[in-house]
Amino acid sequence: METLNRYREILETLKANDNYRSFPESDSGNLLNLCSNDYLGLNSNKEFHDNFLAEFKRKTYKFSSCSSRLLSGNSIEHTKLEKLLADSYQSEACLLYNSGYHANVGIISALASKKDLIIADKLVHASIIDGAKLSNATVIRFKHLDYLHLENILKKNRKNYENVFIISESIFSMDGDIADLERLIELKQKYNCLLYIDEAHAFGVRGNNGLGCVEESQVINEIDFIVGTFGKAIASIGAFVICSNLFRQYLINHSRSLIFTTALPPINIAWTIYILKKLPELNQEREKLKSLSMQFAKMLNRETQSHIIPFIIGTNKNAIDKSIELKQNGFTILPIRYPTVPKGTARLRFSLNANMDIKQLIPIKNILKKQ
Repeated sequence: METLNRYREILETLKANDNYRSFPESDSGNLLNLCSNDYLGLNSNKEFHDNFLAEFKRKTYKFSSCSSRLLSGNSIEHTKLEKLLADSYQSEACLLYNSGYHANVGIISALASKKDLIIADKLVHASIIDGAKLSNATVIRFKHLDYLHLENILKKNRKNYENVFIISESIFSMDGDIADLERLIELKQKYNCLLYIDEAHAFGVRGNNGLGCVEESQVINEIDFIVGTFGKAIASIGAFVICSNLFRQYLINHSRSLIFTTALPPINIAWTIYILKKLPELNQEREKLKSLSMQFAKMLNRETQSHIIPFIIGTNKNAIDKSIELKQNGFTILPIRYPTVPKGTARLRFSLNANMDIKQLIPIKNILKKQ
């Protein structure tokens, strides 16, 4: 069909620009995975797995919810997990979502209306951008971590809108740098805004109890929406938002990605609860990850604020070639390209975990020296 030519042409353009994507083949297990979000190494923690399975034999957890939570899919496990998280954050309420993408898209699109303004950091995750697009709100992006620019936007626009949502990640997923939460709170209070912080890459790995940068900075009670995910540091699936009970009730009635989807399976919820109860005990893993990240960044002559260490290469082709060379030498590290990152900044995004040892990473330095 001639009408399909547009799709073929787009795919051919992607291939010509070294921007075509396909699912990578599963590794045999002999390669060191440097692009996983398993930051604490819990996905391969045999002790935790065995202990949970022993508990599973004593209790019966369903493998599917078979319905949305608003119909028959709301289980005791869902309620337990939300209470555990709300209590951990000493907050009024918590609401679960099926993934971080579901959370950001569903929360932002539900809360923001045509009377409102969303001001988001330029480098926030695609799920936040999509949620903002689906809302009827006006959207303005401020320069990455540039809070003077953010304040100038607020000075000019705050008076024209009913509600203003300031949105940022805490640890940014592609650069590994960290937002100034205290400054964001100051601006939120000064201009009477709502502050939304995505802790996807901080939850589990920052703070004395693993509750993220908001705990580390002791600002939990100053933030209106704290979003975290279970699919990264705690090796599970799903996401949550910490908020007031008013917003929880509103989202239950208006958040489409919550309402129109089958709820997370109770077996997965039970595993998340098991890990969350262990989270305060994992400070050794958090400290190991922090130390390893600093050593590796120093080895690459990079500075780092977190366990995410980008090595910017530039062109798509060079990033792909370097990824292939690293794989040939025993490392899985896939190239990150536009539109995930800006054009011309294709990179290798090293995502470390607490099970690694700096000696394992030494060969990478010599391979990247050829860059």
